[in-house]
Amino acid sequence: MTELNTGTNATVVVVDDDPAVRRSIARLVRSVGYAVKTFGSPTDFLRHQLPDGPTCVLLDMCMNGMTGLEVQDVLRRSERRVPIVFLSGHGTVSTAVTSVRRGAEDFLEKPIRPNQLMEAVGRAIEHDRAESADRANLAELRRRFDRLTPREQEVMSLVVSGLLNKQTAAELGISERTIKVHRARVMEKMEVESLAALVIIAQRIGLPPPSCCDAVAAGESTDPAPARSR
Repeated sequence: MTELNTGTNATVVVVDDDPAVRRSIARLVRSVGYAVKTFGSPTDFLRHQLPDGPTCVLLDMCMNGMTGLEVQDVLRRSERRVPIVFLSGHGTVSTAVTSVRRGAEDFLEKPIRPNQLMEAVGRAIEHDRAESADRANLAELRRRFDRLTPREQEVMSLVVSGLLNKQTAAELGISERTIKVHRARVMEKMEVESLAALVIIAQRIGLPPPSCCDAVAAGESTDPAPARSR
C-alpha cells in the first residue's frame, strides 16, 4: 500500500490511471528534487491522508470510478485545501473553466511539455507552502487557547466581544478585580500585548460570540425605559 510522505519537504502526488504517465511524471518530478507519490485510482488516493508539508496534486481528469472534478469536490470539503493541477487528454474549455472556478491551480492538456508541467507544479507548491505556514500559525493559536482554563476562555470571549471589565464581571458574577487577574493571564498565555491583537486571534480561531445579550455588549442599559411625563 502506498504511503504518503508526511514530512516537511514538498511532495507531488500523481493520480492517474495510466502507468506510463505516472512513471514519466514521477521521474521528472524527482529529477528536480521533489518527493513524489503515485496512485492509479482516485479511491486509492482518497484513502490516504495528505502530507502536512507543501504539496500539490497532479490529477487526471478522466479515470475509472470517479472523474477529476468529483475528486476535486471531495478535496474541497476537506479542511486541508491542497492545490490541484488537472491533467487531461480530452480537455474542453467548459471543463477547464469549471475546474479553475472550483479552485484548481491549473489545467494542462496532454501531451504536456515538461517545462510547462514543472512551472505549474512550482506555482502550486509555493502556493501551498504559504498555506502550510498559515495552517501552522493557526494550529499554534489554537494550542494557546486550549491552554486557557474554562474560566479564562469565558473571559476572553466576553472581553473580545467589547465588554468592559465591570460588564464582564457582572455577566460572570465575579468581582471586577478577579476579571482583571483573568484578563492578564489570558493576555500572557495568548502571548499578546493588546486587546486588538487578542480580537484578531479570536477571529482567526473562530471563537464563538458569548451568549450574553447584545445590549450589554454595546454598553446599553437593559433597564426598562422610563415612562414619559405627561
